[in-house]
Amino acid sequence: MTTASSGSTPVRRETFNSRRLFIFSAIGSAVGLGNIWRFPYVAYENGGGAFLIPYLCALLTAGIPLLFFDYAIGHKFRGSAPLAFRRLARPAETLGWWQVLVCFVIAVYYAVIIAWSSMYTIFSFTKAWGDDPEKFFMGDFLKRSDDVTVSMDFVPGIVIPLIIVWLVTIGIMVAGVGKGIARANAIFLPLLVVMFVILVVQSLFLPGAVDGLNAFFTPSWEALGNPAVWAAAYGHIFFSLSVGFGIMVTYSSYLKRKTDLTGSGLVVGFANSAFEILAGIGVFAAIGFMAHASGTAVADQATGGIGLAFIAFPAIVSEAPAGQLIGVLFFGSLVFAGITSLISILEVIVAAVQDKLGAGRTFATMVVTIPMAIISIVLFPTTTGLYVLDTVDAFVNQFGIVAGALVAVIVVLWIYRKLPALRDHVNRISSFKLGGFWYVLAGVVSPIVLAYMLITEVIAKSSESYSGYPAWFNGVFGWGMSAALIVFAVLLSFIPWSANSKLNNDPEFDAIRDSEDADASAYTKGGQR
Repeated sequence: MTTASSGSTPVRRETFNSRRLFIFSAIGSAVGLGNIWRFPYVAYENGGGAFLIPYLCALLTAGIPLLFFDYAIGHKFRGSAPLAFRRLARPAETLGWWQVLVCFVIAVYYAVIIAWSSMYTIFSFTKAWGDDPEKFFMGDFLKRSDDVTVSMDFVPGIVIPLIIVWLVTIGIMVAGVGKGIARANAIFLPLLVVMFVILVVQSLFLPGAVDGLNAFFTPSWEALGNPAVWAAAYGHIFFSLSVGFGIMVTYSSYLKRKTDLTGSGLVVGFANSAFEILAGIGVFAAIGFMAHASGTAVADQATGGIGLAFIAFPAIVSEAPAGQLIGVLFFGSLVFAGITSLISILEVIVAAVQDKLGAGRTFATMVVTIPMAIISIVLFPTTTGLYVLDTVDAFVNQFGIVAGALVAVIVVLWIYRKLPALRDHVNRISSFKLGGFWYVLAGVVSPIVLAYMLITEVIAKSSESYSGYPAWFNGVFGWGMSAALIVFAVLLSFIPWSANSKLNNDPEFDAIRDSEDADASAYTKGGQR
């Protein structure tokens, strides 16, 4: 496709060639780094096997209802987040740009973690981290500075793989929705599942694996009385399903007109959770082995996040039989999970630029990804990059995603009262019908949970400096960045849409809207309501 010019025929909106490819892409977006390195530790810390009860409750009462909410907006209004919200109500366009900017920030640091994982996949062959994985990661690999500041002291061992990650990702994005994103997910997602299943099976046969599984699954029933445990379950489900920051709105806009939205959403939601439980089994079987080998308790070895991936797991690889294979499978899984998630995050931004400018795929991709790659390469592969990454990640997840999702739900459901129209759209084409119970879950339960999460985080981060970093550092990369997302979202919403944009020239959307209006009229006259 080429860039559209003023007065030319508008660029036709791309679509997923099949529902199966959409489901693959949606699962690929949902199954990311957090499924592998965050869920096992969150479950362990919040009641072990008992955590599965609030986890499933959160999935059914907030995660899947909000997934349907995003699907309905994207599919009905046939656009990227800004265009879909603009068509829903003109002032709501700001919400779409807020979600776009959240994805912008996440993508520039997410690529860095994929670059780390790719290098550790290579390191696994020789166990390059030696006898002290923590010293190797912080010192030899990251060359982390003791000063919490912004340095231009680059680390070549990170810069080069980061450039490669961006080149591969840009190539996928340029190819488009069908030939790029769908094909990449159709390849990477099955590879990820196969690799991780092999990893889990191998981990289960390690000495001490049973101890790890006992620690992971043994229920602590008293945890169910702790509100923080339930909040952790809802928080994890919310982030894990990629809801609330434009991804599912954008992906669902590429679905064909007669696609089963709720059936697809149920498949995506339960597939994501199944992978998380599989990840918990594999990770804790490996941690159980490490505890057995070191003569310590599982609790002493259990960790999450970056510590699990780049410190604890290398130690396991060094001690385990066929450790190199475990390392290649684990870090390779992180790479594939990261890429499928990164392309979904980037698509939110590329699609927004395409819709706003009426631009072609290649032009929009280059306008978006080249500046992002430059920012990513300048800020993060340095001796202070870890501090920036840690702070930005902590604040954007809470004050970008959570706050943005809360405002979106309130605006759409309570201010513009669009829930009935979204419900009717979904019910016309879906196998699982939405009714009054969805109203309660999406319009009452979800806002309450989101508000609780947001207030809790504001109190926690206001009461003390995050991670003990200097106030100016948290002010710039934490609070400042969170506020900047809102300011720039408002500014972007005031920029006029191109005369050839999807807003002003989209015969496909006009035809679908007219058809839906006719269907709705016939449906009402038939006495079906």
